[in-house]
Amino acid sequence: MVISMAEEQLLSPIKPNPDGLNASTDFCWIKAKKTADTVVFNRFGKHLSDVEIQVLEGSWQGKTYEEMAVLYGYSAEYLNKDVGNKLWKKLSGVLGERVSKRNFREALSRGWDETRLVNRFQSSMLPFPEGAVALDSPFYVERFGVETLCSQTLEQPGSLIRIKAPKLMGKTSLINRMLAYAKEQVGEAVYLDLGSCDRSILTNLDKFLRRLCALSTQQLGLENRLNDYWDTDILGSNDNCTAYFEEYLLPQLDGPLVLALDESDRLFAYPDVAEDVLGMLRSWHEKGKVSLLWQRLRLVIAHSTEIYIPLDINQSPFNAGLPIELKEFSPDQVMALAQLHGLVLSPQQIPALMEVVCGHPYLIRLALYKLCTGNATLEQLIAHAACESGIYSAHLRRHLEVLQQSPDLIPALQQVVEAKAPVALGSIATYKLHSMGLVQLVENCVVPRCDLYRQYFCRSLKM
Repeated sequence: MVISMAEEQLLSPIKPNPDGLNASTDFCWIKAKKTADTVVFNRFGKHLSDVEIQVLEGSWQGKTYEEMAVLYGYSAEYLNKDVGNKLWKKLSGVLGERVSKRNFREALSRGWDETRLVNRFQSSMLPFPEGAVALDSPFYVERFGVETLCSQTLEQPGSLIRIKAPKLMGKTSLINRMLAYAKEQVGEAVYLDLGSCDRSILTNLDKFLRRLCALSTQQLGLENRLNDYWDTDILGSNDNCTAYFEEYLLPQLDGPLVLALDESDRLFAYPDVAEDVLGMLRSWHEKGKVSLLWQRLRLVIAHSTEIYIPLDINQSPFNAGLPIELKEFSPDQVMALAQLHGLVLSPQQIPALMEVVCGHPYLIRLALYKLCTGNATLEQLIAHAACESGIYSAHLRRHLEVLQQSPDLIPALQQVVEAKAPVALGSIATYKLHSMGLVQLVENCVVPRCDLYRQYFCRSLKM
């Protein structure tokens, strides 16, 4: 391969300059550009513009502003005064020293060394990516206006928000931010995690609804008066629960109440209870269209899509209100998240990682954690991603266990992962596999969601 003189300049380490300042001997243009872009992004939340990178690159090559003007098609005065001067001033602020066209190489080299030291320190304190992302965590990635839309909806009387996504896509993290907003801007908020609910409760409608009322009362700081409102002789459990909210809880509050039910799919395994509970929630939402009292209640229902249950469309709340389906991260979001971890990935590395795991939030976070803590290089991580010894082994085995509980889906998925083109499946199989997050739709056909699933299930489903 022939390397041009310009390319050799970009890849070669910098040499001592007349000022007597020496930079790292392995510090080349690629690292200089990454360092400049990273420190600017960490301070201002914006990457260097194309023209700023051009000025930086031209300066690295030792070009004058006049030479850059001919090369890039701008005026020399614009590149000098409007771009260059502002760029050196910006870098001076973020690097903590005076930076100019004359000494920027050495300043960026020192910034590179300091960033690596900070990253090593931060990686030792980096939380392992499991569970919801804490409210104060810098690693939460917003979803292109989803948070704003949810906040605005919570302010609407009688509103209903239903959040669905496969597991580990960020449902609880989003709910936590919605509830924090609700407490500050809307009124009271109650969070009920069905994931922590005992099976004995989930299988008994009366116990489940009494628990719902009791926990709501407790979180609102009110006196428990269940025995005063629970009439087991005449009224059914749904009626008692509705009366408790209508006659006691809602009138006690000065403003709206946001009631969030997380992991509501836990109920799906018990269709009789699920239909009654979801039917009641749907009726509460309908009451909010005509009753001023019930307009105070705003519902948030989140469920994983990995369990399928046929529900009465007229009773289920899952065809009402605002639907929120959490999507995967985009390449720009993955790049931003990597930089928040103190990682500087090349333009080739982001697509390479996303080809394996797409933009799945948890899988991306886990990869960045492993890279940040120095347990593996990206190339090693990708090479072993689908192996039993890889970092995703627990995640993959969980999917396999769910599949084994629905053996009718195994031949369908096997057909998909072994095919070289999109596969047409039956409607139910397509719906279930897509709900589990294992496939993505291509018109009326499906393909594996990512190469990780293709590799793993090609091997594991044959065993």
